[in-house]
Amino acid sequence: MIVEGDKVILRPISAEDTENIIRWRNKEAVRNHFIYRETLTREEHEKWLEEKVRKGTVCQFIIEAKETGAGVGSVYLRDLDYGNRKCEFGIFIGEDSFRGKGLGTESARLATGFAFEHLNMNKVYLRVLAENERAYKSYLRAGFRKDGTAREDVLIDGRFHDVIFMSIIRREV
Repeated sequence: MIVEGDKVILRPISAEDTENIIRWRNKEAVRNHFIYRETLTREEHEKWLEEKVRKGTVCQFIIEAKETGAGVGSVYLRDLDYGNRKCEFGIFIGEDSFRGKGLGTESARLATGFAFEHLNMNKVYLRVLAENERAYKSYLRAGFRKDGTAREDVLIDGRFHDVIFMSIIRREV
């Protein structure tokens, strides 16, 4: 299913997107904001597509900028828990020139709307490193609320980092 907004189109990911996903995900500017920072390999991505996306535990989209029609990043809903009607949200804008233009915020709104309307989720949650203020503010603009902070929750590059937990509930939209 394709989801369209004012600035972006979200289209389902395909195997043809592998090169872009690997290139985007391995950029230092993207990787440094992730909790899991290892370099993504082709084999890992293909395994993700086969074991997660095709089997339905992850719903992943490519973010296309309407102004150019080009792919600029990805948004996904993972750990789809239909019993408790919740899932985890993730996003990255891989093309440097498209960061800071509101595409991520709109993509987050569209993805959460998709989760509520098409996947029948009640809650979409996320984790963000506390020092990633730009993402935190974008998530607030997209309608997420702060649930709390897990202090020194993850060890990255020999240093503990706080993780902020956020969520959006269907009835709040």
